[in-house]
Amino acid sequence: MKWTISQLHQLQSKGLRIDEEIDLSELITSHKDIRDLSLVNVNGRADISSTKVTFHLSISGSMVLPCSRTLVDVQYPFSIDTTETILLKPADYDTDEDFYLAEGEMVDLTPVIKELILLEIPIQVFCDDGTNEEGAAPQSGKDWQVISEEEQKDKVDPRLAGLAKFFENEDS
Repeated sequence: MKWTISQLHQLQSKGLRIDEEIDLSELITSHKDIRDLSLVNVNGRADISSTKVTFHLSISGSMVLPCSRTLVDVQYPFSIDTTETILLKPADYDTDEDFYLAEGEMVDLTPVIKELILLEIPIQVFCDDGTNEEGAAPQSGKDWQVISEEEQKDKVDPRLAGLAKFFENEDS
């Protein structure tokens, strides 16, 4: 996903359509939470002027992340719609919006896509039910167990059971 500035200027009148699948498997080694990453599908177009290139992209794929509760692998699909601007002549253009600068005579979109994928990783991911999965974290132990909110909802704290009886006596 690299173009020279002269290639982009030649495509200025025609426009640039993007429809590629790229391999970003190096994100697996650079980020500890990503266990696997599918091929990333990048679709979109570029609006090219003499001073900047604006990419309108749709990025989609799937990554495998650890479950926050059980550490079991969870498939996490992502779909990102974004507009990214790369300045070709930074001294000639002044803006308040976010932008990237072209490095030398090349415009490389790969680092931008990597950054967007890393920003898409959620803080917590939960699997549907990882209790029977091999390698899953234990769900109970000595004097403890993982319970759901539904199980906890109707349970009365034994320390407050006497207080409930106090209000029953007052009503009668």
